[in-house]
Amino acid sequence: MSDHDFTAHNLAELHTHRSEKWRGFPSDVLPLPVAEMDFPVAEPIKAILTEMVAHSDLGYLGSIPELGLGFKKFAAERWNWKLDEKQVRIATDVGVAVVEVLRVFTQPGDSILISSPVYHNFYTWINETKLNCVDVPFERTGDENANPWIINWQSIETAYAAGIKVHLLCSPHNPLGFVYTEQDLLKIVALAKKHNVLVISEEIHAPLTFPDAHFVPILSLGADAESVSVCVTAASKGWNIAGLKCAIIISQNADMDSKLTKLAPAMHYRASLLGGFATAVAFAESGVWLDTAIAQLDHNRHLIKKLVAEKLPTVRYHIPHNGYLAWLDLESLNLGVDPSVTLIEKGRVAFSPGHAFGKQCSQYVRLNFATSPEIITEAIDRIARAV
Repeated sequence: MSDHDFTAHNLAELHTHRSEKWRGFPSDVLPLPVAEMDFPVAEPIKAILTEMVAHSDLGYLGSIPELGLGFKKFAAERWNWKLDEKQVRIATDVGVAVVEVLRVFTQPGDSILISSPVYHNFYTWINETKLNCVDVPFERTGDENANPWIINWQSIETAYAAGIKVHLLCSPHNPLGFVYTEQDLLKIVALAKKHNVLVISEEIHAPLTFPDAHFVPILSLGADAESVSVCVTAASKGWNIAGLKCAIIISQNADMDSKLTKLAPAMHYRASLLGGFATAVAFAESGVWLDTAIAQLDHNRHLIKKLVAEKLPTVRYHIPHNGYLAWLDLESLNLGVDPSVTLIEKGRVAFSPGHAFGKQCSQYVRLNFATSPEIITEAIDRIARAV
């Protein structure tokens, strides 16, 4: 097996794994909620970790210019984004990074804008920093063949004018698989510039954008974007190394860089040595693995469409343009107040509950399809049997 050609682990192997995904449910429940992949690790990442363990190189994380340079190489190759690697900082994970940036730029009681449904930990971070959450939800168009979710620009502009301090952007979007266009991002930048708002763009899923979409890093959009934006990202989703604990905070403006010097100095050292070097190698040397993973995920996202049409024809599902998360509208199945609970009880299959991403989405579930076609097929079969 190589990075050019690999397959997902089988169920027997996965049941030996120690992560939350595989220990969080009884063994007869098929677990598809936690956003991690069931794929083997990339060979360059495996090699650096094996080398470091073999040499007992397991101390504290210190200087690591390789990480900024690795991300610079990846960004230039994938997105034609030429960045200053000296403005790449390290944090433990994306959650810690967002919280620490918010602590620099806000005070408890300040308002922060999000658009639900959105990654459930956005709410956790907002609560941790004691900010006032202003939610401008995506609007449903009802057209599953085009883009069923659109941005409510009028309400976003109203929120900016009302005095928000931060716009926390999920780009690309989890759980919708929505990729913001350059025009979308420029509109946000213009509003942020006009109203003196900080945009924190959480771009952790960006490496997993499919060929039919085009991801645009917000900081690649010129001087205005650089003056109002901070990017937070990691290799953890793209290469499935969340357990190694390393994320990055990126600025590309001298004034923003100066403001970020107020971040806790210890933040760097709370990341993992293994995570730092694995992240550097992921960005710099693991593109072949990433392309193979994207090809498999591309097959899987279309497989779900086929299976849903055949076995659950009333369920609404729009093929995502990014990532490995399917957002399924199960309202027509009449599975109760929380379909995810019913599906565990009756189908022995677990998904993330929709209400965790937005209170208006109680009839949705999020399905992680970064696994084998066999497991995906079994998951859809279990839903069908539970109806």
